[in-house]
Amino acid sequence: MGEAWIIDAVRTPRGRGKKDVGALSGVHPQDLLSTCLNAIVDRTGIDPRDVEDVVAGCVTSVGEQGACIARMAVLNAGWDPAAATGVTLNRFCGSGQQAVNFAAMGVMAGQQDLVIGGGVESMSRQSMGSDGSGLSGHNAHLDEQHPMVPQGISADLIAAVEGFGREALDAFAAESQQRAQIAQKEGRFDKSLIAVRDREGRVLLDRDEHPRAGTTAEGLAQLKPSFAEMGAYKPKGSPLTMDERALLRYPQVKKIEHVHHAGNSSGIVDGASAVLIASPEYAREHGLAPRARVVATATAAAEPIIMLTAPTPASQRCLKKAGMAVSDIDLIEINEAFAAIPLKTMRDLGLDPETVNVNGGAIALGHPLGATGGMLIGSVLDELERRDRTTGLVTMCIGGGMGIATLLERM
Repeated sequence: MGEAWIIDAVRTPRGRGKKDVGALSGVHPQDLLSTCLNAIVDRTGIDPRDVEDVVAGCVTSVGEQGACIARMAVLNAGWDPAAATGVTLNRFCGSGQQAVNFAAMGVMAGQQDLVIGGGVESMSRQSMGSDGSGLSGHNAHLDEQHPMVPQGISADLIAAVEGFGREALDAFAAESQQRAQIAQKEGRFDKSLIAVRDREGRVLLDRDEHPRAGTTAEGLAQLKPSFAEMGAYKPKGSPLTMDERALLRYPQVKKIEHVHHAGNSSGIVDGASAVLIASPEYAREHGLAPRARVVATATAAAEPIIMLTAPTPASQRCLKKAGMAVSDIDLIEINEAFAAIPLKTMRDLGLDPETVNVNGGAIALGHPLGATGGMLIGSVLDELERRDRTTGLVTMCIGGGMGIATLLERM
């Protein structure tokens, strides 16, 4: 098997995902992804005609984000129409990371030499659920087998099973905000971050918009749980509430205490990311200096009602493929979809919290669904370079009971 080298990684800032409020809410999602594609070209000097494919994650691929946004962004970027093809994929929250992994796989397999992986999500313009798919694609047979619930209820169920109380979740969330604040102040995101401009060249946003400076656990304790009302909701034709559906699979839990809220869950934001992957042969021939190599990738599945527990088996599978142990990893990024997810993953894998999400995570920065995976890969690589360390692991929980992992080695 050949190697896949990461030449560069870029991302837009994360803008608040609220219409007419967020600085990026007026930007077409194709423009967000095109901004990243052109930044990759400008920073590395590659000929866009050498890019064989653009693989982009996008969870809500409808409306402005439909029509294979990966290919549309290539055309929108002003590249030669005969340059790169594009393919858009949906692995829920893991879409952007899967896009990078697929790009790396194509290169490692020797079938491609230059590929871009990443993703985009404009949550202010295409809100979650706007594709109308529901929890199970409106398939009664599937619903009978696995009576799935919204992710927020799954997160609260994890907290109940694991014994994570509201205080622990809020403390983790406050630390995420504090770490992100330090990272912004010290410019730790600057290497990957690119400004988004309007068509006249004016800067619309050049820093992450979602972090809340001064957030404390005491302040978070005042927020109301977000999913209690949803948990009490009884779908039409169902004898059970959403909470009761979840407890059918977990009878050892007497009651789901709703402990997640807007302050200890990932922020709704807009953004895009792109990671340039090259074969060693192409990189050497064109004078491209690699920043890292992709050592291993993996996915893993888990029970689909609790849904968000698979970062652990995905990470374990990835490490096994690489012949490495957790102790060999210098820095870890665990997507903060909800505070209970990184807390559980750290407990399961025996991780040192000082090596995890060292510059904050999605609770502070936001989670632009299809773009986040590419952003996390760039973030861990930037921090490995800043600290002069070597190995990084990125993992994310995914809807439907899945997890994904990517292991990088700095070069």
